[in-house]
Amino acid sequence: MNPITEDDIASFLLNTPDFFERNAQVLATVQLTSPHGNRAVSLQERQAEMLREKIRALEHRIMDMIRNGTENMLIADKLQRWSRDLFLTNIDRELPRRIVDGIQSQFLVPQAAIRVWGVSPGYAGEWFAQGVSDDARTFASSLSASYCGVNAGFEAAGWLPDANAAQSLALIPLRAGAAPQAFGLMVLASPDAQRFNSTMGTDFLDRIAELASAALSRLH
Repeated sequence: MNPITEDDIASFLLNTPDFFERNAQVLATVQLTSPHGNRAVSLQERQAEMLREKIRALEHRIMDMIRNGTENMLIADKLQRWSRDLFLTNIDRELPRRIVDGIQSQFLVPQAAIRVWGVSPGYAGEWFAQGVSDDARTFASSLSASYCGVNAGFEAAGWLPDANAAQSLALIPLRAGAAPQAFGLMVLASPDAQRFNSTMGTDFLDRIAELASAALSRLH
């Protein structure tokens, strides 16, 4: 006969819930090792400890959810104020400056810059339509989502007031709806190498891209 294994015992107990009712003395004498020392504890005490550990784990998860929810609400409020400022901008050529200034002030981004191409002839001489190479335009179109990571010598970093201080970047392509070709690129920068990193979510950056793209459509 094959020896009885621990799995066999566990399966028997799970499938025979009245075992301990018929053998109450066994349940009373079961001794387990406490995870908080080498002392022996009763089965009931060990179960209580397990429940307390589960409660603590759930409390930590709840606190994380509350903290994340609060942070997301604050970001959403800032995004709404930034969007409102764009709606109130009556002079189209001021939009690019209002976009980057608003991002810097609302989201505490140390540096920001923007470039837009394919604009109407009346805006072709503006600062935001200058100094963009074909490679930069191709690169912007190749981004299916915002890029977050180290400053690896991107051309867009050169649009910043102090490119040498930019250790991490967020590169946000601007598009008209679902068009594959980008018509602009926004760059956010920080001296903190971890401010914009490859593991961060880009949902809010994508919302910023959609709103900025819609506002800048007036320039075409």
